[in-house]
Amino acid sequence: MSLNVGVIGAGAMGTAISQCIAPNTNKLLLYARRKEICDDINEGHINCEYHPSVKLHKNIMAVNDLCDLKDVDVIFLCIPSSVMRQTMVQLNDIVSDKCIFVSTAKGIENKTNKRMSEVIEDETGRSAVVLSGPNIASEMMKNLPSATTIASIKKKDLEIVKNVLSTPKLKVNTNHDVIGTEFCGIIKNILAISQGICKGMGINDNAKFAVFTKSYNETKCIIEKLGGNRSTVDDYCGFGDIITASTLNVSRNHTLGIWYGQGVYLDEQTGVLFEGKNTTIVLKEICDKLNIECLTVNFVYDVIILKKSPKKAFYALWEKL
Repeated sequence: MSLNVGVIGAGAMGTAISQCIAPNTNKLLLYARRKEICDDINEGHINCEYHPSVKLHKNIMAVNDLCDLKDVDVIFLCIPSSVMRQTMVQLNDIVSDKCIFVSTAKGIENKTNKRMSEVIEDETGRSAVVLSGPNIASEMMKNLPSATTIASIKKKDLEIVKNVLSTPKLKVNTNHDVIGTEFCGIIKNILAISQGICKGMGINDNAKFAVFTKSYNETKCIIEKLGGNRSTVDDYCGFGDIITASTLNVSRNHTLGIWYGQGVYLDEQTGVLFEGKNTTIVLKEICDKLNIECLTVNFVYDVIILKKSPKKAFYALWEKL
């Protein structure tokens, strides 16, 4: 049976997820914060700002008021981690108690160090499904083969969300390891930056992938100590997402690392937001507090936050591999 689905966030990923799952729904409501994007979608069925060359599915209707989502069965949250809490405060008074929340945000709340599923539970009293994987919005918009992972402690919610997401071109793996799945998406930002720094410095491939190997294994240890499962790192949300973000130029965090590796330092006035920069600070705090070894986190922190010489930071890391 088809469901009514809402997607909050009409950016690149929110629009791509809407395009993928629209055929599986009775009606898909795509919430856009800016009215001009709503108008473009409803009048021309195109998101001119993010995917101007792709016609959107006929089931997609854009809305500019969260109250329009009051009757949906599932809501995909395609928004930055920085606005998750305030969005959930608003939604909690709008949607039904049976509505399932699906978080796609790969970040940690700055002030509390909480994962997005924890933020959602704080404000709504319910567990969320988390979605994470090597998801490239431009490929999903073109209906190219893609794969992702969803996790929840509730089997029924996983089944419902998997049915909404699954298509002949989109493969979906499920698990109950919410902690591991979320932290894969969080830590991969750090690995993407570290590989970008190496690329920006012109580090040779052998050394670069030696660092990647150490970082990948370190990710398993970190996730295990944080309460997740090591095996989750081998799924789409882990290896698939990590290798995508660490090697492809579509990754903003990889690009951020390249700039810093080349000695180009960014400040807040650039207007460019990178989840990985905030994640570096928060994950460093978590690892230090729990006495978790994190060579890659320290390397990225030294270069991105402390603005140490990339060359000195790299060889300090290299000595410890």
